[in-house]
Amino acid sequence: MENTIRVKLGRFIMSFLFLFVIWLAFTSSLAPQEVIAGLITSFIIALFTNRFFDCCSIAILSPVRLFWVVIYLFVFIIELVKANLDVARRIISPALPINPGIIKFQTKLKSDFARMVLCNSITLTPGTLTVDLIDDTLYIHWIDTKTLDPVEAHKEIAEKFENILLKIF
Repeated sequence: MENTIRVKLGRFIMSFLFLFVIWLAFTSSLAPQEVIAGLITSFIIALFTNRFFDCCSIAILSPVRLFWVVIYLFVFIIELVKANLDVARRIISPALPINPGIIKFQTKLKSDFARMVLCNSITLTPGTLTVDLIDDTLYIHWIDTKTLDPVEAHKEIAEKFENILLKIF
């Protein structure tokens, strides 16, 4: 009983914080009336929608996990820039060979939300596209398939993201 109350309270707090951050991002104002309106609106919406907000618990707000979220953002940005430069180089130099293919490999991530973050991170980096996710198996379209070995493909495409996501979720 006590555990379910804690889970429900954690979901409410997470959904409230998420909604309030979204409010602040959209209004881009810290004027007192905007902040108060955002707090009230976020509170009311969180009351009705928190049961749907089951991606993560309040434990994600721990300093260690927040540290890894920041690290993840840096790693993602670096990989995004590298992938953009690679694709731009292939566009500018059409003579560069491409070897498109679909690669299949397993992920160690257990939660659906963590898998979704991994799939979106892979898709957002140019040159790769998550085609499907079935249980813990990802199917990735790769613009330049360097290997057909699932272990090597995993190292090349997803390992950097996955290792950090394991520490967050």
